[in-house]
Amino acid sequence: MVTVVSALETLRLANRVCGYEAYRWRILSSDGLPVRASNGIPIPADGTFDDAAGVAAAIICADADVQKVDAHELRAKLRSLATRGIALGALGTGAYILAHARLLDGYTCTIHWEYLDTLREQFPELRLTCNLFEIDRKRLTCAGGTAGIDMMLHLISCRHGAEVVVPLIDQLVHHRIRDGQDRQRMTLRARLSVAHPKLIDVVDLMERNVEEPLSCAELAAQVAVSTRQLERLFSKYFNQSPTRFYLDIRLQRARALIRQTSISMVSVGLACGFTSASHFSKCYSERFNQTPTRERTISRFDSIDSRIA
Repeated sequence: MVTVVSALETLRLANRVCGYEAYRWRILSSDGLPVRASNGIPIPADGTFDDAAGVAAAIICADADVQKVDAHELRAKLRSLATRGIALGALGTGAYILAHARLLDGYTCTIHWEYLDTLREQFPELRLTCNLFEIDRKRLTCAGGTAGIDMMLHLISCRHGAEVVVPLIDQLVHHRIRDGQDRQRMTLRARLSVAHPKLIDVVDLMERNVEEPLSCAELAAQVAVSTRQLERLFSKYFNQSPTRFYLDIRLQRARALIRQTSISMVSVGLACGFTSASHFSKCYSERFNQTPTRERTISRFDSIDSRIA
């Protein structure tokens, strides 16, 4: 809901500032029936996908578990729109559907940070960034959430300039247009609630080196501290060793891939720095109290049960 509202309300307020209907939109669903948002509120549809003919742009909005949705009909419609030169966009995890339809090949794109690794693993050829939004020719992709405001403000600014955008920002109480290159997530300093620069640098190295983990000695050397100093820092701020902290980062990444993709467990393990399937399964079970295979089974069952409900 926040993703849809962020984008549409920005356009509505732009019309208000302009004093005329500069922007129009319709909400379409596969069957023309209301679409229930993840918070349970139904959003009425104005028509079906077949009513998309003649639009200037078609923008998909999706949320968690997008990979489990049967989007065959939607992908076919999007390919048809693309052949007619219609701009295609995505909010939240909608970029997954565009990628699966091969409509992001050759374009710079982004997706909500929770699905960045999933998209990288399934579509390694994509030019994928972790930016708030990307606009590359006739492809517009956005991280979703309130980032939809920023992407729409950017588009409105390109068309109308400061005369419209400045009062629009005031209306939104948004303060400024975040640049497309702004990062999606909070800084590590904010997320970790620590200010020690060496510690932040080490965690950043860990997050950027999941597939081929660095040793404690390598981590320490890269931030110019001794291994012992590194261990003391992690003990003081996180009450655990750097090895245990690093392992948790890798296991959390593995959990996301298990839940969001259908790639093999061997591939998941390798993508998260485990060269032994048995060691991966053991570490995963100790951390999450269930095997990786059981995790995927439960995730699939929950998805089916949710759609039935």
